[in-house]
Amino acid sequence: MKILFRSLLLLALSITVHISKAQTGVNSTRDASENVPTVPGYTPAMTFTPEGMLQTTESGSTKSKTDAAPVSGKSNSVMTALVGDPATLIKKLVSLQFKYGMLLDVEVESLKNLTLFGFIDHWFGTRYLMGGNTKSGVDCSALTSSLLLAVYGFVVPRTAKLQFRATRHIKRKNLQQGDLVFFNTHGGVSHVGLYLENHFFVHASASQGVTISSLDDHYYSKRFICGGRVEQD
Repeated sequence: MKILFRSLLLLALSITVHISKAQTGVNSTRDASENVPTVPGYTPAMTFTPEGMLQTTESGSTKSKTDAAPVSGKSNSVMTALVGDPATLIKKLVSLQFKYGMLLDVEVESLKNLTLFGFIDHWFGTRYLMGGNTKSGVDCSALTSSLLLAVYGFVVPRTAKLQFRATRHIKRKNLQQGDLVFFNTHGGVSHVGLYLENHFFVHASASQGVTISSLDDHYYSKRFICGGRVEQD
């Protein structure tokens, strides 16, 4: 508990500093939010980059993981509200960490990529729909392509087979968070998910919709083909 308390305290201080810096740079970065890619169905008001910096989005827009998030006029009002109530922000972060720490059976403090788990939480439970790419229904490859773009800034093809061809294939023992995982469920490469950690992956299941499953599950362990790592300049 002492470790968790210290982690939350540091997180709170870090968030306050990042918000303050972001507000200071509003005028110089206001125009930088134009011409960014859109992720269908993904419209949260606030996310966090993999590096932990505050990022706000409008109409599903996002930036590459290597870029600092721009601050627009509308998003500035969100930040102002957050500065006045940091406890609410911390509560949301802690809630995400505890929820997915339990689901993945890992230490809460190990879940640092809150953008990733915020994205998963936004889509969790969405029903499966072949060819779908919205909250009304989504298929496996639409979920992974949208996730890779929103969280990591990676652009990959739309279908599982093309994603398989576009990635460097790796063995299960070498999987890292953010790698794709491919399965033979209906002949050849016919299903894809994204690896998290501790043998778990997120995917759009035909029977359960967007959910988290284990590679150790008998069904998936028998059908696992390989992992796929996206490598872009």
